[in-house]
Amino acid sequence: MAQRPVEVERKWLVHTPPDLPAHQGKRVIQGYIAVSEDGTEVRLRQIGEQWFQTVKSEGGLIRGEIEVELSRQQFETLWPATAGRRLEKTRFQLPWEAKTVEVDVYHGCLAGLVVAEVEFTSASESAQFTPPPWFGSEVTGDDTYKNVNLVLHGRPGRI
Repeated sequence: MAQRPVEVERKWLVHTPPDLPAHQGKRVIQGYIAVSEDGTEVRLRQIGEQWFQTVKSEGGLIRGEIEVELSRQQFETLWPATAGRRLEKTRFQLPWEAKTVEVDVYHGCLAGLVVAEVEFTSASESAQFTPPPWFGSEVTGDDTYKNVNLVLHGRPGRI
């Protein structure tokens, strides 16, 4: 049996981010084509001038992830299927120790929400990570902060 690629990622709320304008941010738009009852999601994402289709399995810290780069034409052909299930954010990449912290600043109906995500090579590596002091509460296990749930249900009430 072939092993599926996995993503090991932790997520935190950020109440007082560092000086983000000092870093180059990239506009991210994403939309969901399908979300199944078992939590599997199929999404489209544009980051700058790159386009992707991603399939993610249900999960918290560890989840399956398969990502394929698309042409602009493929993306634009599929994009209408995401109507009503879209979000926009600006992503900043900041170095912290030996990792890259991705800080997402949400726009539109999610404005005011800022989260930080860090990817790891394993669960044990993630357990050894010490977050920077500007990170807030960890929400890795809180499904309401998954992008798909932000799209489907809006901004959580407790920020």
